[in-house]
Amino acid sequence: MEPDTKSEAKPGDKPEVKSGAKPEVKESAEAAAGNDRLKAAVAAWVANADDSEGADDTAGSDGGESGKPRESATSGKSTDKPAAGSDEKPADKPAETSAAKPAAKPVSEPAAEKSGEEAKAADAPAGKPVDRPTAAFGVVKPKNGTAKPAETPAKKPSDKPSDKPTDKPSDSAADPAADKPADQPTAVFRTVKPKNGTAKPAEAPAKKPSGNEAEADKAADKLSDKQAATSGDQPTALLKAPAVPAAGSAPAAGKAQPKGTADSDSERTSQFVPLKSDAPAAPAVPAKPAIPVSVTPPTGVPKAPAEAERTKQTPLPPQSAAGAEPAGPAAPLDLLAQLTNTPPPPETPVRTAVRRVKIWTPLVALLLIIFCVVQAFRPLPDPTLKLTASKSYAFEGAKPSLPWPTEGQGHVEVSGLGTLGSFGEQKPVPIGSVAKTMTAYMVLKNHPLKLGENGPMIDIDAKAVSDAGKESEGESVLNTVKPGQKISLRDALSAVMIPSANNIARLLARWDSQSEEAFIKKMNETAKDLGMKNTTYTDASGLMETTVSTAEDQVKLGKKAMEIPALVAITKLPSWKDPSGTTHRNYNTLVPFDGAIGIKTGSTTKAGGNLLFAGQKEIGGTTQLIVAAVLGQHKAPIIDTVNAVSKKVLIAAQGELRDHKVVKKGDVVGRVDDGLGGTTPVVATKDVTAVGWSGLTVSLALNDAGRKLPHSAKAGTEVGLLTVGSGPGQVRVPVKLKKDLAEPSFGSKLTRLG
Repeated sequence: MEPDTKSEAKPGDKPEVKSGAKPEVKESAEAAAGNDRLKAAVAAWVANADDSEGADDTAGSDGGESGKPRESATSGKSTDKPAAGSDEKPADKPAETSAAKPAAKPVSEPAAEKSGEEAKAADAPAGKPVDRPTAAFGVVKPKNGTAKPAETPAKKPSDKPSDKPTDKPSDSAADPAADKPADQPTAVFRTVKPKNGTAKPAEAPAKKPSGNEAEADKAADKLSDKQAATSGDQPTALLKAPAVPAAGSAPAAGKAQPKGTADSDSERTSQFVPLKSDAPAAPAVPAKPAIPVSVTPPTGVPKAPAEAERTKQTPLPPQSAAGAEPAGPAAPLDLLAQLTNTPPPPETPVRTAVRRVKIWTPLVALLLIIFCVVQAFRPLPDPTLKLTASKSYAFEGAKPSLPWPTEGQGHVEVSGLGTLGSFGEQKPVPIGSVAKTMTAYMVLKNHPLKLGENGPMIDIDAKAVSDAGKESEGESVLNTVKPGQKISLRDALSAVMIPSANNIARLLARWDSQSEEAFIKKMNETAKDLGMKNTTYTDASGLMETTVSTAEDQVKLGKKAMEIPALVAITKLPSWKDPSGTTHRNYNTLVPFDGAIGIKTGSTTKAGGNLLFAGQKEIGGTTQLIVAAVLGQHKAPIIDTVNAVSKKVLIAAQGELRDHKVVKKGDVVGRVDDGLGGTTPVVATKDVTAVGWSGLTVSLALNDAGRKLPHSAKAGTEVGLLTVGSGPGQVRVPVKLKKDLAEPSFGSKLTRLG
């Protein structure tokens, strides 16, 4: 669109600049003033061109009304609004809306002061309208820093009247060619931004033309002649004004420069700067970027802030349908398509599946390799033995009946097999010297004694000697002890268990725990640990009637006591000879007959006759231990009565035991499980016989006998034991591998989950 030629500019008015137009190059205030004078000269040339085309409102020409100045020049008013017929479009052009027109020359200016070039420009024919819609006026920066234009003395106004431009639109606006869109209808009028901030064109005061103004007029006239001689359509041109001479080098006022210098290539050459076109560009032929005009800023002038210049070499990015800029970087495939002009291949399920296979296959393969390595080198689980034979065996027949006495209470067990029989109410009753069994068990537990050894020596204290005098009161004592003597642990235990010496039982309590009270406390704690729920100890000898228990509780203690060989070696003796040489008989008359091995008698007037006894029987290749207790026999003589009753019970219990073969030699009784699914059978090394009585059910088990099973072994290697029952009479038979035990295979290692 062409600038509005109807607007008039008065001398000293500021040229109007649209908001948003930013200067590209920051120049000094002096350079800005020179640029304004150049623009004023060019505007005068445009006005002369309009006059030559024969506009209706021409105020005067070179030969008419020389004595009347231009009306607008003297009125002091200017028009800010564009012409009514203007085709100007708002918000599309960051350029000035009107060109400032120079002040009218005085009428008295002699025509002879015009150079030949000016006269030539004034007489130029206007036969063909020239379409110059918009021009970007660039200023060539001086080479040596910021230069001030040389000040020349003001000339007096000439008497020659200036040409009066027309107030109507030029003929070019009515030309049909002007209706057609120009190549680049929008141009940027760049102004020099002063140092102190906002770009504000310097006001051009009305003064006499100087030498620099005359030179600028000549340059503008020459450029007009050249463009009028060429084609009429020059849509956009960059007019460069001559560089302002440095200070001190300005030519003398009124001196015309040679023609060759004024028409140099740097002044006449215009650079086409393409701006964004309104018409959509053809997609097949991308536009070539124009060669940018580089302007070197003068030394000492700060650079203007960098701005995106889309009218230069940078191609416009693709826009959306609404014309908005893309929000972020394009996708890699889109960028590749822009570079190669090859669109990305369309997404299809097959292509997506193939891409995913290519991505995931190496990763899955790597994971499989890692998994195989880890599985192969993981520690193998420990092999275990599992029983495949029957887990129990039940003896046929009814439960046996034993010859129990008519009073008191009794209980019989076979160690490791269970209870053979019981009678009477199991309630706590005084037990007399049977309590000495706990005393002996506690001392041997705290001071172990090996079989055949005498053990440590114990001092006979005064208390033991004084207590020996209680024999007259009916107590059982060892009356051969004297002060200052020593007695071995074995002899002390023998004196307690065979002649039932109360004074030695108290001596052992003091020796073990420094006091009888502390020892009694330990006795009760041990009874609780053994599960003797109905037992209470109040003294170490059992003489006190407050020491109470049941037959069942005493059997529990008797089984534990018979596990100590040193104690069994004492209790199975029918008599014992003390250190003084005196022989003492065992009140338990069951020994050494019928396999009896102890344990202890106890009798008081309140408690009656009591006996805790034990016997053995060889059966089925095993030695079975029978432990029983009979309490509360008050028939006199009480000690003989309890011995007689207990003998019958022991012989009957031994007669009830029998054996039965449950596994033959070589039978598969179990297997070795390697933990990964592999198994190897194991067989019994000999016949397995279960021992029990009618109505009893015994259990079978397979264990490793405390040894760690190997991961590989030859056939015939013993790997465990097959057991029947429990306790000292438990049946134990070794088992061995039926075939070679092999380590788990590689496949088994890979497929294990645990």
